[in-house]
Amino acid sequence: MAPRFDSDFFDSAGIKRGDIVTAPRKPRPTPAKRSEKAVEPSAPKGPKVPPWLEEPTRAWWLSTVAEHDLLEEHHLRLLTLACEAWDRGQQARAQIADEGPTYVDRFDAPRMHPAVKIEHDARIDFARILRELDLDGAPGPDPRQRRRGGH
Repeated sequence: MAPRFDSDFFDSAGIKRGDIVTAPRKPRPTPAKRSEKAVEPSAPKGPKVPPWLEEPTRAWWLSTVAEHDLLEEHHLRLLTLACEAWDRGQQARAQIADEGPTYVDRFDAPRMHPAVKIEHDARIDFARILRELDLDGAPGPDPRQRRRGGH
């Protein structure tokens, strides 16, 4: 069944069969209106705490940002990575506390729990990232320099 074409309505509006009918467009905003929107005062924007961090770590993140004025993006990213490493280490520590540092494999041989390695790696990551952040501001020896033995 073909769609109904109400010829009386369309003839009175001057529209013929086959014409393309579109809705009237809204007028575009003038450049002055656009700039007015951009000038509107907004709330001061500061760095936001990553929501996936644990609550104590989020508090440390906020206090560190407030204390050290870490306004550059790369500092905030390093700080977030340090917090993630800390949380990962704490999660592994809790699992080790529940299940113990070792388990017995299928051959009745004791094996190190995988969370021990995760905790170890998270500690190293946290320490290295803090060193890169240089929150103390005191220059220290470059730990990446190669040491020569016997001298």
